[in-house]
Amino acid sequence: MSYDRSVSAGDPPPPIPGARLLFSLDPGIAYLNHGSFGAVPIGVQRAQQRLRDETDRNPMAFYAGTALGDRIVHTRRHLAQFLGADPDGSALVPNATAGVSLALQSVRLKPGDEVLLTDHGYGANEMAAKRQCRRDGATARTVAVPLLATDAEVVGRIRDALRPGKTKLLIVDQLTSPTAKVLPVRDIVAAAREHEIPVLVDAAHAPGMLSLEVDRIGADFWVGNLHKWAYAPRATGLFSVSPAWRRRIEPLVVSWEQESGFPHNVEFQGTLDYSAWLAAPAGLFTMRQLGAGTVRRHNAELAAYGQRVVGEALGLARTELPDPGSPEAAMRIVPMPPGVAATRPEASALRQLIADKLAIEVALNPWGGRGWLRLSAQAYNRAEEYDRLAEHLPQLLAEHH
Repeated sequence: MSYDRSVSAGDPPPPIPGARLLFSLDPGIAYLNHGSFGAVPIGVQRAQQRLRDETDRNPMAFYAGTALGDRIVHTRRHLAQFLGADPDGSALVPNATAGVSLALQSVRLKPGDEVLLTDHGYGANEMAAKRQCRRDGATARTVAVPLLATDAEVVGRIRDALRPGKTKLLIVDQLTSPTAKVLPVRDIVAAAREHEIPVLVDAAHAPGMLSLEVDRIGADFWVGNLHKWAYAPRATGLFSVSPAWRRRIEPLVVSWEQESGFPHNVEFQGTLDYSAWLAAPAGLFTMRQLGAGTVRRHNAELAAYGQRVVGEALGLARTELPDPGSPEAAMRIVPMPPGVAATRPEASALRQLIADKLAIEVALNPWGGRGWLRLSAQAYNRAEEYDRLAEHLPQLLAEHH
C-alpha cells in the first residue's frame, strides 16, 4: 500500500522559485543530505574556476605577488561580518575539524588535565581530542546528554560534569551532527565561564542555517563551515578566537607568515588552493539573492515536513520524532526500527542501499544504541522527494531487515 502524506503530515512550504536551477545536482537523485558536504551553486562553481584559471595563468604572480594576502583579508572580513565575528580575531580554515585541532593544540594540555565533550559530538572531534590527550598525558571524557533534554537540562548536565582545575577545555556543538540538536551554546559558555574553563564551539552546521552573532556567544574558540549551508565552495571555514587566546594560537603547519601571528600564520599555507576561500563571498551573494530569511524559513519548514512524512510512514507517533530545539534547524532525525543501522558499518550499508535502490541520498548515524536517519532540506529540495522516501523506505526495510 502506498503512503499518502496528505492524510496527516500537513502542507509543506512552497518551493523557492528558480532555486533548483542554481545547482548542478543530478536531477535523477533526491539529494536529502545537504548537511554532510553541502552543494555548491553553479555561479559559485564558476567563480571558483575563474580563480583557478587566474592562478594557472601566472602562479608566480598569484602566490608571490602582494595581492594574495590582501584578498584573503578582504574575504575574511566579508565572511566574518556575515557571521557576526571579529574579523581581526578570526582566520579562514579548511573546515571545522581543522579549527578543533588548532584549539586543542593551542590549549597546551598537561598530564592530569582533561578535555570534556558531549556524547552528541562529531566523531572526528572526539578522535582529535583523544589524540591530543594521548600526546600530552591528559584525558578525554564524555558527558551524556539525553536526546530530549531541555536547554536548562543540557546546561545543568554539562555544568555538573565540569571539574574546575582539571577540565582545561570544553567542546560543545552548536548544532549536533549525529542528532541534529541545537544546543544552548551561549548559556553553556556562561556556565563554564563561572569556573574559567575555556569553551570550543563546533558550529560546523551553523553558518547559513542559524541566525548568528558569533561574538555574542562569548566562546574562547568558535569554528563553523561555510561550505555546508552558506553556499561556499568546500574547504571554507572560519575559526574565531577570543582576544585572550589569539597570541597563543599555534598553526598546524608552520609557513612563511609564522612571525606575523594570528590570523595570518594560520591562513597562509604556501601553495594551497585558495580559490575556495576567495570564491566564498559569491556564495553569500547567492543566498542574499534568494533572500537569506526566505531560504532559512523554507529549509526549516521542509526539514520538519520530511521528518513528519517519513516518521508517519514508519508508524511513529509525533512524540517519537525529536524536536531539534530551534525553529531554524534545517536537519531533522527519524529513529530507525530497533536493531536497524545501530552500528556504523550497518548504518553505512543501509545508507548505500537507500542510494542504490531508491536514488535518494540521506545520512544515517548510530547513536545511543539505535540507528537514526538524518534528513536535510535546502533551497533545491521539494516536498515530493521526502514523499518518495516515505513511500518506499518501509518496504525497503522490510525486505532487507
